[in-house]
Amino acid sequence: MLKVIGAGLPRTGTTSMKAALERLGLGPCHHMFEILTNPAQAERWLPAADGGPVDWDRVLDGYASAQDWPSSGFWRELADAYPEAKVVLTVRDPRRWHASFSNLMTNGPALTAAEDLPEAARPVAEAMQQMRPILDRHGRDLFGPDWDPESGVPDEDTAAAAFERYVETVRAGLPADRLLVFDVREGWDPLCAFLGVEAPDEPFPHLNDGDALQQMFGRLMTEGNVSVPFPTPVAAGDGEAAPA
Repeated sequence: MLKVIGAGLPRTGTTSMKAALERLGLGPCHHMFEILTNPAQAERWLPAADGGPVDWDRVLDGYASAQDWPSSGFWRELADAYPEAKVVLTVRDPRRWHASFSNLMTNGPALTAAEDLPEAARPVAEAMQQMRPILDRHGRDLFGPDWDPESGVPDEDTAAAAFERYVETVRAGLPADRLLVFDVREGWDPLCAFLGVEAPDEPFPHLNDGDALQQMFGRLMTEGNVSVPFPTPVAAGDGEAAPA
């Protein structure tokens, strides 16, 4: 059963949060990486594509927390399904987010056709194609109902405004005592105070998965290797450039 719901958009420190929550004993934490490494999970998410009833216990079976799309796009539904769970909205500078998110959407595995990959990698591409209706739905929720997935991420001004609008929507949708708006550069203290747990005596896991994703996609295309390398920790200041 979920104890922590991540409402943050991809590329707002969600990989760092996954590592942090698991370090705090609030794992396993679901993340898009879980679908990339276990493509059979995509089938669990299919009922969520059209807005119908969803058995969230089945979808997130075995996970105590969740971050990143697809789960963060359903923050409202998950908050209703798990009324005792706390919600963490990860944020960053909207314009830096736009650059990082655009890169992810342009180079991500959802755009790769299964027939263009080695046989061993095809289940990943097929799973991401199964996820496309959900990811497209999240895109329309973020950028507006007229957004066309084929047109890609909007320009910087439009996307930054959408990001800020999204943050305000989450703020307005939850009681203040249930929501933490969190920049991963803040480290352990605000997160642990909000969750009511003791802060570890070690650095917060500032992780940057940009290089790791590029390496994975490269191996996917050439070797059929679908393993996801765990991102390399970076200094907190460096994390602003491209938080995971």
